[in-house]
Amino acid sequence: MTGVTSPFMNKPDAKILPRDSHKDAATRKKRWILRTAVLIVLLLAGWLIFHLFSKPKPKAPPPTGIPVSADKVQLGSIDLYIDALGIVTPVSTVTVTSRVGGELTEIHYQEGQMVKKNDLLAVIDPRPYTAMLLQAEGQLARDEALLKNARLDLGRYQSAYEEHAIPEQQLATQQALVDQDAGVVKLDQGNLAAAQINVDYTRIISPSDGQVGLRALDAGNIVVANGTTGLATITQLQPITVIFNLAEDEISQVVTQVSAGRTLRVDALDREQQNKLAQGTLLTLDNQINPTTGTVRARASFANLKNELFPNQFVNARLFVRTLTKVDLVSTAAIQRNGDIAFVFVVQPDSKVKSVNVKIVATEAEVAAVTGVKPGDRIVTDGFDKLQDGALIVIRKPKAAAAPVPVPDPAPSTTPKAG
Repeated sequence: MTGVTSPFMNKPDAKILPRDSHKDAATRKKRWILRTAVLIVLLLAGWLIFHLFSKPKPKAPPPTGIPVSADKVQLGSIDLYIDALGIVTPVSTVTVTSRVGGELTEIHYQEGQMVKKNDLLAVIDPRPYTAMLLQAEGQLARDEALLKNARLDLGRYQSAYEEHAIPEQQLATQQALVDQDAGVVKLDQGNLAAAQINVDYTRIISPSDGQVGLRALDAGNIVVANGTTGLATITQLQPITVIFNLAEDEISQVVTQVSAGRTLRVDALDREQQNKLAQGTLLTLDNQINPTTGTVRARASFANLKNELFPNQFVNARLFVRTLTKVDLVSTAAIQRNGDIAFVFVVQPDSKVKSVNVKIVATEAEVAAVTGVKPGDRIVTDGFDKLQDGALIVIRKPKAAAAPVPVPDPAPSTTPKAG
């Protein structure tokens, strides 16, 4: 080292660092960079985790209600009817027979013809009965002459007796003869009347108004007097009646209305109870209840001007009793049944339904009068498949009525009008 000079030798303040100190500084610097990188990674990881788990969870969809239709309870009036099965019965049905025997010579009616009372229907050969009438007239004339002669003799005998020319016994005998001849004349008069009636009976006339049925005998047949086979049957169709049965529980309200002098209307409906055939009035009730069926028969009269009703036809009789006013009216479609219990679903303010028991007072067409609800209540009228007490519902809006299709005006005619 002698003879070598260092530039630092003349600087007494300069420090010479050891080699190990430089290594420690580099290590610390690497550690700081590593820690910074880890911290950044942790911060990024925390930020990602925070944003992943801090996202709001999707809300569950609100519960959906059962779609139904609903209607309000109305306050109004309804007619009270009694329905029963009835049978059409004519006022009168007459089987026309001949009261005298003989040949049927003339027929003056057509099958199905409407006839009036005393119209000529048929003629029996009158000649035998005319001859008997002449005999009766001759017998009466002869006996009247004998009676006249006997009375003349009685007058002479009375004068002779007063002059004491004849005994009293002879006068009494003549008086008896006069009485005898008078009796014979009365007998002849009866025979003459009977013969005249028989002649009249040869002309068979209609006993009542009505429609003639099918003919049983033709002209040329021999008719037996008062035979079992009639010449024709006449049925009165105008007016006509309907007989139906009322349950004994319904008699009191009908009798109350009849006793008050009210005329009760009766409608005759077809088998499906869809079409009204005729309208009439109640005539009367029977005088006793059938103990076997617990019903009483009632008869109603119908004018039947257009022959809407036919004898022995089965119809549905609807008797109008009275009108119920200020009652709660609901649609019959809203009434549900559980055995003998009737109930409806009433819509609550929270759009849930509640079953309410009701009592049906009367039903007419698609409307029923009930008790148990009040006017203004909304009740469900359809959609009962999944419906139960407390179920949430959604009321469907009523469908709008279809707009009428416009009908185009007819095209103007190109045919020239007559001048």
